[in-house]
Amino acid sequence: MTETILLAAILIPCLIVAIVFHEVAHGWVALMLGDPTAKEQRRLSLNPLRHVDPVGTLLLPGGLALAGLPVFGWAKPVPVIKQRLDNPRFGMMAVAAAGPGTNFLLALAAAILLGLWSPLIGPPNSEEPNLLLMAFTYFIGINVFLALFNLLPVPPFDGSHIVEGLLPRSAARAYEKLRPFGMILLFGLLLVVPYVFPQANIIERFVLPPVEWVMGIYFSVADFVAGY
Repeated sequence: MTETILLAAILIPCLIVAIVFHEVAHGWVALMLGDPTAKEQRRLSLNPLRHVDPVGTLLLPGGLALAGLPVFGWAKPVPVIKQRLDNPRFGMMAVAAAGPGTNFLLALAAAILLGLWSPLIGPPNSEEPNLLLMAFTYFIGINVFLALFNLLPVPPFDGSHIVEGLLPRSAARAYEKLRPFGMILLFGLLLVVPYVFPQANIIERFVLPPVEWVMGIYFSVADFVAGY
């Protein structure tokens, strides 16, 4: 029980920071590119209460973490009206990329801090139990997973908006029609299929390797900063 409470005390703040910054980044880039909708609805705030979705930000990610599954979640989407952007096609691509890009930057900042503070908390790749090291590791991991997860070209995630902007207009319209089915497909692949066919090892084969590879890059940055 104590370990569960400790894990929750680390995970929940990491999740909230990662998700809130992700959403606010969408709104700020939309504002810079001509759409003030997020500002008008007071969503350009780092106050978590304006962004947190009780299920998507807390219950689902927490349950997945405790079950040992990949952690993902969502906040209340920051409103963006494509038609209000100065260049709707390019604007939606930039707005979509802003969220994952911010998560990559947060992970980089955490890696640098981890390297700078290593004299106090031990080497970045240390296997010794350490609360701060655990917090940094989870924060980097959550941001990396959130960024890669949102870059999947599956509607309605950020990657789908980037793909739409790159496709010819006729193909983009056809692709957009898949939007209502994206979440069903993703939940089926990540949750239902592994449960029904555990031998398929979808998560171990396809989800974890890219996350671990990118995390390895960030830990290399931490090692470099620490001088190891």
